[in-house]
Amino acid sequence: MGIWILLIVIGIISMIVQTRFKNKFKKYSEMPLTSGLSGAEIAQKMLHDNNIYDVNIVSVEGQLTDHYNPSDRTVNLSPEVYHGRSVAAAAVAAHECGHAVQHATAYSWLQFRSSMVPIVNFSSKIVSFTLMIGVMLAIFSKSFLLLQIGVAALAVTTVFSFITLPVEFDASKRALAWLDRANVTHSQEEHDGAKDALKWAAMTYVIAALSALVTLLYYASILLGRRD
Repeated sequence: MGIWILLIVIGIISMIVQTRFKNKFKKYSEMPLTSGLSGAEIAQKMLHDNNIYDVNIVSVEGQLTDHYNPSDRTVNLSPEVYHGRSVAAAAVAAHECGHAVQHATAYSWLQFRSSMVPIVNFSSKIVSFTLMIGVMLAIFSKSFLLLQIGVAALAVTTVFSFITLPVEFDASKRALAWLDRANVTHSQEEHDGAKDALKWAAMTYVIAALSALVTLLYYASILLGRRD
């Protein structure tokens, strides 16, 4: 019962954080950047300032689809960020370039995270099936093997979500420091806006990690309870 309550609480908090983040992004998307630079221009400048010339900046469809892809060395920006000349666009573009800087400097947490990607991709594909069928088999036939596999797969994805946290926080730290150093954010208001937008973006990862942990505890309790 306690874990069910935690799942409900985490779900409610997740919705609040997601809504808050979208509202913050909208607010700072309407705050013009004094420097007048677009997200693409900011990304290019940050990469060059860090002596990175082999990463391409591309526009991808969708909203809040921004990401750095280490496999093909691309900074992928949503149209609103790529073309935007706002505080939000600056913050997001610099954050994604922060990942490119991590890659170029062999940041340990990013390397660890990247090394986990193959097993995480596999675990993500099998986790729903193994947990659903595994629970039924444990209840009706007292067979626990599939449930054990499901819990193990869920544990892998949970660990991955926590490893993601220092990667995201560090990218934001690098982004904010560079925005000030490069004089892209000219005023305290612009700096605070970029910091606030990135803070709420980071909170979505924190909640996702906590949600994964509580879900893991739930299924682990089913496995241990049935085996007893």
